Amino acid sequence: MEPILKPVNVKLLTDNVFKLLDNDWMLITAGQKDSFNSMTASWGALGILWNKPVAIGFIRPQRYTFEFMNKAETFTLSFFGSEHRAALNFLGSHSGREVNKMTESGLTPVLSERNNIYFSEARLVLECKTVYSDDLKSENFVNTNLVKDIYPKQDFHRMFIGEITNCLCSDKLTIEKFRKMTGADDNSF
Repeated sequence: MEPILKPVNVKLLTDNVFKLLDNDWMLITAGQKDSFNSMTASWGALGILWNKPVAIGFIRPQRYTFEFMNKAETFTLSFFGSEHRAALNFLGSHSGREVNKMTESGLTPVLSERNNIYFSEARLVLECKTVYSDDLKSENFVNTNLVKDIYPKQDFHRMFIGEITNCLCSDKLTIEKFRKMTGADDNSF
């Protein structure tokens, strides 16, 4: 049975952000219902910037998702349980330019009420509105070993900062906490 996602206040999440990004991974998805792409990512950040909850994703220019992120005003981050690790591995190692990743991954794309694409199998989804993007630059690295180790081809990531505009979660404790805080009932979701 797939998780049932409910909207919650992002500040009520109790996930360990380091585990969420580094160990669990995420899918970054951008585009529209008839044309979108997703990629697996384990680099990123979640926090508060400019007094707003934000998500930060990093995408290299050669990735197909890069084209979609540059055109879109919004993107989603979808997080999954370990039972979907094979799909995340597949989506991170194949290009949407060459194969229909969505069909072959076995995941089910869904259009949100805000017209963003996420996946029904996700346990947590963050809908984001891009507020800033910029390329990482060699001259801005204080630790120049990172440039040698991570960017020997000088193919620097572009950083996309998105304000988190909606959070969908399947965690029952988080949903219950949200219900108590807001007085919401099942009909409110």
